[in-house]
Formats: sequence, C-alpha cells, structure tokens
Amino acid sequence: MSQAKVDAYKQQKRNRGKTMKREKRILFLERLLGIVIAAAVVFWIGFSIYRYNDSRTEKEISFTEVDLSAVNDFSNALAETE
Repeated sequence: MSQAKVDAYKQQKRNRGKTMKREKRILFLERLLGIVIAAAVVFWIGFSIYRYNDSRTEKEISFTEVDLSAVNDFSNALAETE
C-alpha cells in the first residue's frame, strides 16, 4: 500500500467513532421522519373519511312522520275484546 492509502486508513480509523455516531443519528432522523409522515398520512385519510361520512349523513337524513293511529286503534280494539 502507498503511504497515502495508509494515512487515509489511519484517518478513517481515528474518526470511526464520530462517523458511526453521525450515521446512527442520520438513520434515527430518517426513521423518525418516516414515522411522522406515515402518521400524517393516516391522520389525513381518517379525517377525510370522517368528513366525507359526516357531510353525507347530514344530506341524507330526512325525517318522515308516521301515522300510527291505525295501530293504536287496532291495539285498543284487541284490548277491548279481551
């Protein structure tokens, strides 16, 4: 090996601790960023589904009055015959 290669290897060996710490920190930040982005996407999808369903139910809700007088008359007639 040439002297330049030996010197470069020694320099790398001296800075190996710093390099490993930097690589671990970068890997941690990449993972953290991925988790934050995934959580944001899941939240956005959930919120979109909630808003879609909420707006749809407001439009589709309609109340219909039911005349139960016939049922009441029938049950009263049954009660009278007993």
